Parts: sequence; structure tokens; C-alpha cells
Amino acid sequence: MNNVDVIVIGAGIIGAACADALSERGLRVAVVERDIAGGGATAAGMGHLVVMDDNPAELALSAYSLSLWRDLVGDRPQRHEYSPCGTIWVAADEEEMQAALGKAQTLHGYGLVCEVLTPAALYAREPQLRAGLAGGLLVKGDGLVYPPKTARLLLDRAMRRGATTKRATVTAIEDHGVVLDDGSRHVAQHIVLAAGTRSAALLPELPIEPKKGHLAITDRYPGFVRHQLVELGYIKSAHASSGDSVAFNLQPRPTGQILIGSSRQFDTTDPAVEPPMLQRMLRHASTFTPQLRELNVVRCWTGFRAATPDGLPLIGPSGLRRGLWLATGHEGLGITTSLATAQLLAGQIQKSIPRIPYAPYLPERFHA
Repeated sequence: MNNVDVIVIGAGIIGAACADALSERGLRVAVVERDIAGGGATAAGMGHLVVMDDNPAELALSAYSLSLWRDLVGDRPQRHEYSPCGTIWVAADEEEMQAALGKAQTLHGYGLVCEVLTPAALYAREPQLRAGLAGGLLVKGDGLVYPPKTARLLLDRAMRRGATTKRATVTAIEDHGVVLDDGSRHVAQHIVLAAGTRSAALLPELPIEPKKGHLAITDRYPGFVRHQLVELGYIKSAHASSGDSVAFNLQPRPTGQILIGSSRQFDTTDPAVEPPMLQRMLRHASTFTPQLRELNVVRCWTGFRAATPDGLPLIGPSGLRRGLWLATGHEGLGITTSLATAQLLAGQIQKSIPRIPYAPYLPERFHA
């Protein structure tokens, strides 16, 4: 880790993407990771690539990143276990159908391809859904990947350009440097903190809170569902600032397995699977797809999302240490927005003109 320009803390999907983008620009990069690359929240997440439009900044970041994902995947989707399945936002009632129409108008205005589905069109695409739903919205450009695989590919590409990696735990961040668990100090012009929820352990001043989530995956049932299915009610629970919640989110993995989500819990750092919360999540999912009750679940696990108070990530310089840059706080959109995050961060470091404005994601918004 001597004579480098940048030290990246964390080799999850965000850190790996940053290492890739920075090395592509000719910077000498070292990555420090205490576990395996692509572990942590990267391995625990659903791997969805979704355009989200809760606010203009979220839409800009996720849409930009999905365009980068399409370029990255190119004509070799199997390398990332990529599936262009699209997302259907399911409307349970007329109120949610109105929300779907508003969402369609927003996405169309951004040049994104989507289709409003009548109940008949919805059931033609997804016959496992329960009867009586009001319709939905198909967002055709969404997809999914297996994130640990992509994280490793990005890191390998950075290493081919000369980037190095070190298996160690960062115990402190200093001005233009880090301290490792063996007591050694390492310096660089730029330090990039991309450690998810661990970021707050290194810098307690950061406005980051962990959100615990449960997931479950079934045995192989090819064709059970063909699109990622998400209830429009998910929007209400996904960015809640307090309280436990569950939402219907079903995903057809390329293996034929069905990934079942999702849940959100605050005020806990216990990684154990909690049977009452898992049961609540599975029961809720089965209210949308009743035959799900007949499928065999083979594994359950939890993970922690790094959440900020306003639901947007921290991308940019931090005033907490000289030379420190942040790329953290992505909550449930870290996989989707990883590539755009890396481009925005690298662009700021090199003072280049951004594809989208930096301002909404700058950490300085919380300084007051």
C-alpha cells in the first residue's frame, strides 16, 4: 500500500466499483477489506437493478447507473448472472393504480420504457398473482445480477490496471491516511470510505443508521414468476424512518429459484434470523402469490443496509478528515447505484464535468 494515490476502504460492490473507476482514470489504487470481496451487504442483498423515483435525485442516480450497468453487462450477461427480467409494480387497489399511472408518467418523462398493465395484462404475464388486483406497471429496463460476482469482476479489472488489495481491518481514519489492525499507518492523497454500515463505526459522526433486512430463497421452480414483482405499497415502507415493516418483493433468479423479500428493522445490529419477522414477511408475500406457500424454502439470511436520514447516499468529500471521500449510505439501492456512485466520486476527485449533478449526494448537506 505504498506510493498509491487512493486507498479505498471496503471491497463490496461500491468499493470495487470505485477502485475500477479510479484505476481507469490512471490513479494508483489500494483496496483494504477485512473480509472477502463482495461480502457484507453486497452478498446479502437481492441484486436488483431498478429505477426508483421517490425523488428527482434518486431517479437521476438510478437511471444513470442502469445505463452504466447495461454497458458493463454488454453481450456477456452470464458473467454477472444478469437477467433483463424487468420489474412489475403491482397495484393492489385503485389508489395504488393511480400511483402506478403517476409513476409511468414520471418514467416516460425521463425517457424510460414502461407499460401500464390492466388486470388482464397483469395476469397474462404473471398468472401466479392472486385474483382481484387492480393492475400494475411494467418497467422493462430493470434487471438483476449476482452482486458478489460483479464486485469480484470489477476488482479484478482494477487489479489488471495495477490496483492492489490488502486483507486487513481499518481501525481509524486520519488526515490522508488509515490505521490498520496491526498498528501500521498508510497514507495517500485520497481516502475513499465505501464500507456500508461499517462506515459509521469508523466515523460515528456520519448520519448513517443500519436497517436490518431478511431474505429467503426457495428450491428451483423455473417459470413460477418471470418478472421481479414489487407491491406499490413498497414505496411507503422502503424509506420509512422508524418502525418494522415488510413488503412484497419476489424475484426469479436465473437458477430457477425464487428470492423472497423484504423486511426492514431499525434499532438492532443483531444479524440473527428472527422467526417472527421472517414468518411475517413470508405470509405477506403469499398474500400476493398464494402458491408460494407450497414452495420449499432452502435458505434464509439477514443483512444490513446503510441508511441516511433523507434516503440518498453520501457521495463526495467529507469535512471530517482531510483527503477523505465518502461513498456510502446507499440503503437498498447500493447494487443499482454502485456504478454511477463510482463515476460521480471519481469525477469529483479529478474535477471533471459530471453526467448528472453532484449536489444532491454531497455529504455537506448534513453539516448543519
